[in-house]
Amino acid sequence: MPISSCRTVRRSQAVETFKTASDCIGKISKGMGLFAMTRGQFSMIDAVFACLDQMGPSNITVWTWTVAEYEMESMEKLMRDGRVTGGTLIIDHGARQKNRKLLQMWQSTFGKDSVRYVVNHAKIVTLQSDDLSLLMRGSFNLNFNPRFEQFDVTEGGEDFDLVRGIEEELPILSDYCSGAEPVKASKLGNAFSLEQLDMFKGAKVWAK
Repeated sequence: MPISSCRTVRRSQAVETFKTASDCIGKISKGMGLFAMTRGQFSMIDAVFACLDQMGPSNITVWTWTVAEYEMESMEKLMRDGRVTGGTLIIDHGARQKNRKLLQMWQSTFGKDSVRYVVNHAKIVTLQSDDLSLLMRGSFNLNFNPRFEQFDVTEGGEDFDLVRGIEEELPILSDYCSGAEPVKASKLGNAFSLEQLDMFKGAKVWAK
């Protein structure tokens, strides 16, 4: 079992990088903390593969809103990577229609209970090997996007524990659950009143 992340001592670094994910992340070590500004030359999935190169066999969790058609290839590559020993996909429940093929592939690879439906816009990945617990988060998507992006990666610590604790509390919902169930699973009622949540029902209207 991994050593408890609360015992790590954070060592932080901030960089501006124009290079690859591997060059940006550098050597992964206990208690590391990295903040980076990029020009979108690598994606979240690129960062995952760069970390797997050092960590070896790892369990992964991926938080995303939805997966665009052009990102499918990256997700398929991730599912085929033999170093990924288990996976959980935490995705906005609205993706059940748009990403049906991906969800079925993920469940076929990692098990029928490997998807969590929530109300989500977070972009997070955790990787856990025998001795390392990485938390990655940033503005970038699953594929590269040539514009300013920010990226954080930390090993261990309260931030990893917080995300893992939330993940472990999420219920396993049916692919055909009602829209109210992911809202309840996401505990939106703890942060908003029912009247406030009513404003977000139906189609979004974007200001011109």
